[in-house]
Amino acid sequence: MSHSHSHGHGHGHHHHHHPAPEGNGRAFGIAIGLNTAFVAIEFIYGFIANSTALMADAGHNLSDVLGLGLAWGAALLTKSAPTRRFTYGMRGTTILAALANALLLMVACGAIAWEAVHRFAHPEPVAGTTVSIVALVGVLINGFSAWLFVAGSKDDINVRGAYQHMAADALLSLGVVISGVVIIYTGWSWLDPVVSLVLVVVIVVGTWSLLKESIQMVLAGVPASVDAKAVTAFLAAQPGVTEVHDVHIWAMSTTETALTAHLVMPGGYPGDATIDDIVGHLREDFAVHHCTLQVEQGTTNHSSCCLHDGPETHAHDDHDHDHDHDHDHHHGHSHAH
Repeated sequence: MSHSHSHGHGHGHHHHHHPAPEGNGRAFGIAIGLNTAFVAIEFIYGFIANSTALMADAGHNLSDVLGLGLAWGAALLTKSAPTRRFTYGMRGTTILAALANALLLMVACGAIAWEAVHRFAHPEPVAGTTVSIVALVGVLINGFSAWLFVAGSKDDINVRGAYQHMAADALLSLGVVISGVVIIYTGWSWLDPVVSLVLVVVIVVGTWSLLKESIQMVLAGVPASVDAKAVTAFLAAQPGVTEVHDVHIWAMSTTETALTAHLVMPGGYPGDATIDDIVGHLREDFAVHHCTLQVEQGTTNHSSCCLHDGPETHAHDDHDHDHDHDHDHHHGHSHAH
């Protein structure tokens, strides 16, 4: 279906911002300090006790310290002001940090599994008492660290990555405590690598959604918190709108979403108040924090966008593109904030 563009550059584009989230700085600082100290203690005692599970858990905790540092740094960078080069500021670093955290967890799982399999082939005695005591300290430290991130994890996958790390570590340490106690009374040293493998499965399952969602954000996919079809239907239902196309929705950060859309309104530009009302609803009802709405009258045919093969790729009201990233037509929209 062919469509046309007729728009006023001076007034057809409205930009709304959502303040960058607080970096949970105190929580990050406390968690990093506690876990750095615990990593050193856990690795030393794991080596002394000859426990693969304990040393593996120390390695995993080290990856968590690195991940927490990345997440904290990214959260701080979200406060940086936009520039001519980085027109959204450094908000996107939170997405990269979430992805890095997920990948760090996966790498740690591979290392733990490898060492556990090696211990099956070359079993060695394990000091169950030492293992249990050190791991019990880990349960307390990681459990407290996870609690620090509970509130922030609900709306920010960057913080959720930190929370999942800490919560998973608390479970890992609990598993090590249980295996240590059983080894004390039974002498079953083989239980140590078995617990390691079980915990690897737990971590992978828990990390998969974080990895999937962060990859989607890196590729400018529609954030999981936004219903793209509902957004498009809402725009199409506005008075005077006969067609909606080129709807793109993507994440500027792990907490902020952007949208661009073309509204065909044969009656012409409806006025700032109407546009402000639409943008307000997008923000409040669909968690879209930054909008650029282009109003057209449908009098010309623009088919030169690199995302379309031709005019037939455009549809009416319920049309929704899943390309979900910013774009430039030949009429050239450039936003520097």
